[in-house]
Amino acid sequence: MQDISATNSPIADVPLRKIIHIDMDAFYASVEQRDHPELRGKPVAVGGSNLRGVVAAASYEARVFGVRSAMPSVTAARLCPDLIFVKHRFDVYRAVSAQIRDIFADYTPLIEPLSLDEAYLDVTDHLWPGQTATQVARDIRARIREATGLTASAGVSYNKFLAKLASDQNKPDGLCVITPEKGPDFVLSLPVGKFHGIGPATARKMNAMGIHSGADLRAQELEFLQRRFGKSGQYYWNISRGIDHRQVRPDRIRKSVGAENTYSTDLMALSDCHQALAPLAEKVWRHVSKGELQGRTVTLKVKYADFQQVTRARTLRHSVASEQELLEVACELSQLVLPDRRGARLLGITLSGFDLEPPPDSAQLDLFD
Repeated sequence: MQDISATNSPIADVPLRKIIHIDMDAFYASVEQRDHPELRGKPVAVGGSNLRGVVAAASYEARVFGVRSAMPSVTAARLCPDLIFVKHRFDVYRAVSAQIRDIFADYTPLIEPLSLDEAYLDVTDHLWPGQTATQVARDIRARIREATGLTASAGVSYNKFLAKLASDQNKPDGLCVITPEKGPDFVLSLPVGKFHGIGPATARKMNAMGIHSGADLRAQELEFLQRRFGKSGQYYWNISRGIDHRQVRPDRIRKSVGAENTYSTDLMALSDCHQALAPLAEKVWRHVSKGELQGRTVTLKVKYADFQQVTRARTLRHSVASEQELLEVACELSQLVLPDRRGARLLGITLSGFDLEPPPDSAQLDLFD
């Protein structure tokens, strides 16, 4: 365990909580290695091995060669010639995730899942006398190993941002604690691309401005960040100082719901693309209906055969009323970017702009999810 503690003054006027971020280690691949002993110690990728396959998860043995999730399978196989591809088993992953969630529930009702393999826990008001959040994180990791045979890494800190950063520090099978005394300076040397909430596109934009590290980000005036990044500017200003006011939200509502699919053969004709959009619209509408959500913005995503990606969106004056309307808008948007001589490798539909939504999460659903 790494305990990053005390050298600087405590943070003033910032609500401090006891937050744990649990992140399973190479979850999908680790489940496959657990259930198939012949795979243990070998480079494993969960996903299809065909020309259009994509790596959903990679074991640590595969990561040594540079294999990463979301990487085209052909690229992964080139980086690691001995890579073993296995098909996904999402029913198994969900079952294991439910086991882990049950363990979390023994410690706090404030559980905010980010995916099947990671979650935030707020234990501030749920500790026994004399118990610490670090002890809880240690107990949870031990129970996960005992119940599932898998390892988890944990980060403990006084807010969500730092807890998630901490969980990455000692992977795999590690524990890191960032105390309030050390939190503000912990972020200074980290590249902004490592910050949760700063994606690759934003990181590139920041880098172009000369903002490469947490220290560079902290040097910027709040007004400058708000002018360049809108409402996110305040968040960036805060996290560069180790400040994050977001609460653990067990009941948060999705900001968007989407579905996408990668095709084994490039779609060349517009009619073929329209036909392919139908099951995507059906899946999105099924999840939206289940959650009783009403959205006004439809976004179409197209990835061409050369991997260039474009999106087109339309916001209606009213909420999308039916699956058919969702499909019709997506088809209309497709005519702005298709057909294309390169062909469409991937198509996706997302519905957002939900009514009465609190600030929260977005989700992308694959067809097999």
